[in-house]
Amino acid sequence: MVLTIYAPLFASSKRAVVTLVEKGVEFETVNVDLMKGEQRQPEYIAIQPFGKIPVLVDGDYKIFESRAIMRYIAEKYRSQGPDLLGKTIEERGQVEQWLDVEATSYHPPLLALTLNIVFAPLMGLPADEKVIKESEEKLGEVLDVYEAQLSKNEYLAGDFVSLADLAHLPFTEYLVGAIGKAYMIKDRKHVSAWWDKISNRAAWKEVSEKYALPV
Repeated sequence: MVLTIYAPLFASSKRAVVTLVEKGVEFETVNVDLMKGEQRQPEYIAIQPFGKIPVLVDGDYKIFESRAIMRYIAEKYRSQGPDLLGKTIEERGQVEQWLDVEATSYHPPLLALTLNIVFAPLMGLPADEKVIKESEEKLGEVLDVYEAQLSKNEYLAGDFVSLADLAHLPFTEYLVGAIGKAYMIKDRKHVSAWWDKISNRAAWKEVSEKYALPV
């Protein structure tokens, strides 16, 4: 049974897509046009009751929320491709910890920057400069913690690439690209080296090229 991932073009969905590619899992995609409101149609609500993306369908099994999908893929296909969960309970704990850090500390200010700098102009809305300033400051504080962590380890959870690293890829690509704040990464020696490693992985290059960002 081939897995199906919905809305592969959007950044949150790419967390799931890059995990599938890293693990060498065969999958198919279904585009969802958010601007047309396809995520609110009954057939989509039937598989994602909140009307959000992404969704993974595996036969009769359905799972949503990008990081939950990442965990599901990494666990189900643990025997193939790189072990993205860690080999010991202690390593797994670190992976889970930094996945939570990405979701609760890193992603919120970066999402605010993305919405105000990238998407607000596309929708003809004014950017909130106060939010931009505050979000950059918050993200900078988080990246300072990352800099300290990455001065001790090659990757966030240790000296192995994991889901914790992959989860950062889609929105950090906005940060260094469309948002125009690459210096937030490049000005931090260890964060910059980490970003160079993870963003140059073959799986991410494939995802970036095949499922180009909509902006």
